Amino acid sequence: MSNQVDSLQLQGERRQEVIEKSSGQLNRWHIAVPTVEPLVMDFGQGDFYTTGLIEYWIANEIEAGYCAKYLYLFDQQHCPTHSHAHKHETFHIVKGSVRLRVDNQEHILHEGDILSMPPGKVHTFSGQGNALILEISTPCLVEDNIFHDKAIAQWLDKALS
Repeated sequence: MSNQVDSLQLQGERRQEVIEKSSGQLNRWHIAVPTVEPLVMDFGQGDFYTTGLIEYWIANEIEAGYCAKYLYLFDQQHCPTHSHAHKHETFHIVKGSVRLRVDNQEHILHEGDILSMPPGKVHTFSGQGNALILEISTPCLVEDNIFHDKAIAQWLDKALS
């Protein structure tokens, strides 16, 4: 699966620049993230600061049935509209504020807020300022991401094949 994941994220100098910028903000917030290699996702769009996010995986215990990760968003950056056939997520806003749209209903979440996302719910979210979300969910499987933008869906299909 690591080759699949590698093909889904930024590479090279641009990736390092993004990690350094987000790490600076996390340090200013005094947030300790896991010592893992973050996933720097641009969803094949080539415009990371508009469409993208950084994932710091804490755990993805498929057999035990749970996953936890931090999702870092820069100001106005968004995760594309998508749903999951099987994954149930709970979002906890650790820092900042997030605009989250679920089935065409908009929510503004602030530090401390929690929102549950059952399977099948169409959702997207964006940072309102830099933001950090703790996602707690059932296991995360790349192929369970159903993107509603055809270009992103094709990009994901190509990356998984």
